[in-house]
Amino acid sequence: MSPRLTPALRALLREGAERAEEAGEVDHEALTALRTSGLLATAVPTGHGGAGQDAAAVNALVEQIAAVSPSMAIIAFQHFAVSARIADWGTARQQARWLPRLADGTWLAASAWSESGAGAAKQNLSTTAERRTDGTWVLNGSKAFTTGAGVADLYLVLVRTARPDAAPASGYGAPGQTFFLVGADNPGLVPELGLDLAGMRGSATGLVSLDGAVVADTDRLGPEGQAAAVIASVRESGASLGAVSVGTAQAALDLAVAHAHDRGLMDLPAVRHRLVGLATRLEAARAVVERAGARTSADPGLTTLHSKLHATEAAEEICLDVARMLGSAGYRDGARIGRLLADARGVSLMGPTNDLCRELVAVSWTG
Repeated sequence: MSPRLTPALRALLREGAERAEEAGEVDHEALTALRTSGLLATAVPTGHGGAGQDAAAVNALVEQIAAVSPSMAIIAFQHFAVSARIADWGTARQQARWLPRLADGTWLAASAWSESGAGAAKQNLSTTAERRTDGTWVLNGSKAFTTGAGVADLYLVLVRTARPDAAPASGYGAPGQTFFLVGADNPGLVPELGLDLAGMRGSATGLVSLDGAVVADTDRLGPEGQAAAVIASVRESGASLGAVSVGTAQAALDLAVAHAHDRGLMDLPAVRHRLVGLATRLEAARAVVERAGARTSADPGLTTLHSKLHATEAAEEICLDVARMLGSAGYRDGARIGRLLADARGVSLMGPTNDLCRELVAVSWTG
C-alpha cells in the first residue's frame, strides 16, 4: 500500500507552510513532523529499514505533500532522490552506513548539483575534487539553488574530478564529473541561506560552499568520472518533479471550488463547467506523472521528462486561471493563490529545467 499523509500531519504541514511563507524560511516544526512521520523511508529498501516503495509511490506521496506545502514537497522529493541513488549506486557498506538513518528520518538528504555559470545541463562545473596521496579527496567550490541547505544532514554533491578530453556532448552532466556524499558536519561544508525566492520560500533553498572539504574515497557514490550515468538513472527511475506540480495545482483547484461554494456560485453552470475544465487538465497532468512512475512506456526516461514538462505547464495555467476566477479575493498581498502560482513557476526552473527537458527530448530524436 502506498504511504499516505495522516490528517494530523497534513494539518501540521499546512500550518507550517503558512508560517514559512511569512518568514521566508523553512518551518522547523513542520519539518520535524515530516522527519518523524516514517514517510521518509518510502524510497529506502526494506533491507535497510525502509518501505521499499517504487517511483509511483514516491510520486503519489510527493503530490500529497505538495497539495498542502509545495516547499516541503520539494525537500521530500530531494530526500527520496538521494535515497534512491544510494540504493541503486552505493556499495553494500555505503548502503548500510547511510540508508537506515535516511529511512528513520535521523538524516535528511539534499542534492547540491547546480552552480552559477555551469548552465542548466551542469556541463561546466567549477567545483572540483582533487585526490590526495592518502586517497582522500579535497572539494572546493560553491553550489547554488540547493534545496534543503542548512537543514539537510547529507548532501549529494556533484563535482569535477577531471577535465574531459573533448567538449561535453549534448545532455545532462559531462565526462569527468563525480558524485560525493558529504555530511553536514564536515567543517569544509558551509550552507548559506541568502536567496530570497519568490516561490518555494519554505524550501530552505540556498548556497552551499565547499572550502577544503575533505572526504574519503568511500564517500564517493558511483564510478569516478561517470556522474552522468548516475544523473541519467534519476529520470529513468520514473520519480518526477511533475508530482510537485500536480499537488500544487490540486491546492489551487481546491481553492477555486471552496471560493465557488462560499460565494454561492456553484449554481451557475458556467462556473461549474469552468471548474470541470480545470479538473480535467489536472487529471491529465496526474495521469502522465503516474505513467512515469509506473515505468510502463518503451522509454521511461523520456516519459519522466514529458511528465515534468506537461505537469509544470498545466500547474501554472491552472493556478493562473484560478487567480482570475478569484478576482480581487486572490489579488491581496499574501493571498494563497499568489503563493501557489509562484511555487508552480518555481518547479519549471528546478533541475532539469524545462528548457533542458525539451532539449533532452529533442536530442533523443536526433541521436
